[in-house]
Amino acid sequence: MTGQFVTIDGPGGVGKSEVTRLVADLLGEQGTAVCQTREPSDTPLGRLARAGTDEYRGMTMACLIAADRYAHLEQEIRPALAQGATVVCDRYIASSLVLQVLDGVARDVVWELNRHADTPDLAVILNAHANIVEKRLTERGAHSRYEREPGSSERECAYFREAARFLMATGVPVLQIDASNDTPDQIARTIVAAISDQQRSSS
Repeated sequence: MTGQFVTIDGPGGVGKSEVTRLVADLLGEQGTAVCQTREPSDTPLGRLARAGTDEYRGMTMACLIAADRYAHLEQEIRPALAQGATVVCDRYIASSLVLQVLDGVARDVVWELNRHADTPDLAVILNAHANIVEKRLTERGAHSRYEREPGSSERECAYFREAARFLMATGVPVLQIDASNDTPDQIARTIVAAISDQQRSSS
């Protein structure tokens, strides 16, 4: 039986990585085989993209991220799904529709670069009030030039709302969660419940 593909996206500082880990842990406690992963991936290509945000911009970065995504699908995500695992991925296409657009690439061009990538069974988009995200990001520290730019949180929050609408219009199942007040554990449990609902509806 093919597993489920779940992606978790949102602005920097919203808590994606912690929620991704908690979702994987909760699924594992339920006896589900889980593959927890992230993008950019942990391959040499992914590490180049992750470390190269200051060096590579615009279309160059968009192509690099897309290339890493296709390799990630071939090398890790599809094999895990074929073995029946639930893949939980920290960042996927929604992040490209935000970060690469913020980087000056048209949304239609970003979509064209990524439209042959596998569609997630559930695309989770975490968002929050921009001032809350900005505070969390300041406390955590910026991980890339996207997060160091003034006003980045407000723009990212707005663009992720647009990305959610765009993906839903293309038929991608999207779960939007306001992470302003709920704890990471509460958010993770909401996501796991949605995953379970999808499993029941597809069986």
